[in-house]
Amino acid sequence: MDARRVQRHFVAVMAKHLPPSASTLRLLDLDGRSGGIMSSWRTDLDITHALPSGLGNAGFDFDAFDAVVAYDISADGALLSESLKLLRPGGRLIMLQSRGKVSPCQARMLREYGYTRLLVEPALDDLGVLLRGEKPHQTADTTQRVRVVAQTDGDLLDLKQYAGRYLHLLIQRRPNKPVWKLSPGETISWHAMAVEQGARQIMLAFSSLPKAVGFMQPAVLKGLIRDVNKVGKFSRGKAQAWTWDVILNPTLDSIRGKPLTTVQVDPDSAEAPDE
Repeated sequence: MDARRVQRHFVAVMAKHLPPSASTLRLLDLDGRSGGIMSSWRTDLDITHALPSGLGNAGFDFDAFDAVVAYDISADGALLSESLKLLRPGGRLIMLQSRGKVSPCQARMLREYGYTRLLVEPALDDLGVLLRGEKPHQTADTTQRVRVVAQTDGDLLDLKQYAGRYLHLLIQRRPNKPVWKLSPGETISWHAMAVEQGARQIMLAFSSLPKAVGFMQPAVLKGLIRDVNKVGKFSRGKAQAWTWDVILNPTLDSIRGKPLTTVQVDPDSAEAPDE
């Protein structure tokens, strides 16, 4: 197998570790190829290229990227230190070495340079090593952590102009129990949160998982919505076939005083959930 095909397989492993993000994921590519390969699978990437040796003088703002990726690049102290500065809180450094074995010193080095939620494991069928670490959050408040990511996307967006890949819906999964507890003939249905406006039902949709969670947390606390037990993820193509109107990234004020309802959606049309 030639080197390009090998790299493509390894980059697919790296792509699975990209963090949840706003509708556009800001990616810093240090090897010059991984970002381009990932973009053939994901159209929501805003890719910046930089050489590892020039990170300190590249002029990037701190906290500017959701993820930094590096394929077959040495994880030296300068790269780890500069990457940490450039990642937003909760952002991930994802490195893959196509040769070598897992060693305790790899996790220890990531920890020494300030990374948390570490993952060091064989990359693919015991070939190579995957290294992943996150920039620590600045607060233990989960709501605030979500808000930091969610604020990247605006509120009340125009769905026709929306360029993101997915829409996320607040779902009441009925019945709310695992498949193995279902009675014979009993099926699971999904009901997405919506508001009534005259004779219309307008679905509440969000540009990203953090945006959906950032809306849901205060809405639940204020008693505006209830019984939501899942966030469903749907491709923009699927959304374009919906017959309902959609509010993209509603605010609490935009739904206040409007009767809440649900519309049934097909769970089989949903995408795999985010990590």
